[in-house]
Amino acid sequence: MTFLRATITSIALCYVAGLFLPWWSIAICTFITSLIFRQRPLVSFLSGFLAVFLLWTSLAMIIDILNNSILSTRIASVLPVAGSPYLLILVTGFIGGLVGGLGASASPRYEV
Repeated sequence: MTFLRATITSIALCYVAGLFLPWWSIAICTFITSLIFRQRPLVSFLSGFLAVFLLWTSLAMIIDILNNSILSTRIASVLPVAGSPYLLILVTGFIGGLVGGLGASASPRYEV
C-alpha cells in the first residue's frame, strides 16, 4: 500500500513541478516523496521509476497524438530508434524513470 501511495504522490508532485520548474526537478520530487514514505531502497527506486516513467510516457503520448506524430516521427528518424516514434516515447519515459528512480533511491531514510 505504501508503494502505491508513494507512486501516486510522486506522479502528482512531478506533474506540478514540471509545470513551473526544469525537467530535473522530478529527481527532487521523488526524493521528497521517498523521505515521506519510508521504503526499502529497491522498492523506493521502483516507485520513483514507475511514477516518472508513467508520467513522462503518458505526457509524451498525449503530445504525440495532439500533433499527429509529426514531431516524434522527425526526431525518431534522426535518433537511433529505428525510425519508430513509439520507441522514442518509451525511451523518453525510460530516461525520465531512471532520473526519478535515482532521485528516490538517494534518500537516507529507509525502512529496516
